[in-house]
Amino acid sequence: MFYQSNPWNVVLKLRRLLSNCRKRQDPRSLLSRTQLYELMSEVGFIRVFSVYNDFVYAPLTRRLIWLLRNLSIIFENTPGVQTLAGSILIHGQKPGTVELPTVSLFAHEQLRRSVSIVIPCHNEETNIGPLLNRLRTLFDEYIHELIPVEDNSTDHTAEVIRSLAKEDSRIKPVFRQPPGGVGRAISDGYRVATGRYVLSMDCDFQHLLPEVRELFDAAAEGYDVVIGSRFSRHSVLLNYPFQKILANRGFHLLAQFVVLHRFRDVTNNLKLMRREVVEDLQLKQPGFAVNAETGLQPLVMGYNIESVPISWVNRTSDMGTSSFNLSTAGGGYWQVLFHLWLKVAFGIGMYRTLRMKEMRADSVARTRNA
Repeated sequence: MFYQSNPWNVVLKLRRLLSNCRKRQDPRSLLSRTQLYELMSEVGFIRVFSVYNDFVYAPLTRRLIWLLRNLSIIFENTPGVQTLAGSILIHGQKPGTVELPTVSLFAHEQLRRSVSIVIPCHNEETNIGPLLNRLRTLFDEYIHELIPVEDNSTDHTAEVIRSLAKEDSRIKPVFRQPPGGVGRAISDGYRVATGRYVLSMDCDFQHLLPEVRELFDAAAEGYDVVIGSRFSRHSVLLNYPFQKILANRGFHLLAQFVVLHRFRDVTNNLKLMRREVVEDLQLKQPGFAVNAETGLQPLVMGYNIESVPISWVNRTSDMGTSSFNLSTAGGGYWQVLFHLWLKVAFGIGMYRTLRMKEMRADSVARTRNA
């Protein structure tokens, strides 16, 4: 909803105390946590909470500014340390149904009817309908086809998808048979996609869909792969589990040494790729580690890649629960990294036949002339 200086920051409190001693009172009237939440409740908001943000504030040296910019995501989500943030993002919700804007975000004629959208679905009966409807509202002109991949759900996801497919011929569902797994679902969705571009996303992204336009903007500039980065300096994470942040940052730090590229986030499923990139991928992972394959393999192959900042909001109770489990999924990520290292260093491993490409200077020109 809005940002304000963090009134609970002990550094700020100390500076205000020193200013008062010097008879230089802070002109800002910052509320305490209790006062702030009470005020929000009085004007009709529910589910009020704050997110700590920004560790770059005076007095800092240049080196500290660089360090804190790169570590802010971790600090903002570290218990205890997060209270030292310079500002907070206040979030609240009005009760009842909120009318979302219906304006189209279509902006690039060269991408008209060119995008296949692949959405793995497992027990997403409450999410898949709103997501598909919202996609058609905001990005209808981009859509070539919508491919929800129903992955052995035990709820009514399949029935919801069948009903939606009857309303729009562009909805082309895939109904998978066991064994399940998000990696298998994404792979099957990629296999049937026929658009010039393929966009993959999760079912719980419906509330942040306007941010997807940044991916289309980058694709229109000529990038082969565009990744929505949750760990950009401009990203906002709401209730992202701290253990997942540590595991994610550790994985990405090591991955940069393995593939000899700098990047912030390649394991998010929100990716927009040219179809020829998708066709070159070798997806071996049955589970969530497929997101590491789809992020790292294009880098190794030499495709032209861009990251754009996106936000991340943890599922609320009405959206169901995610099937991601760090303890069971983590091994797959390290397996991907190990075999990519074997490929890069020795040309062996399960990705040994992955085609290597030179960075292509004509990539931008080909897109602009498409």
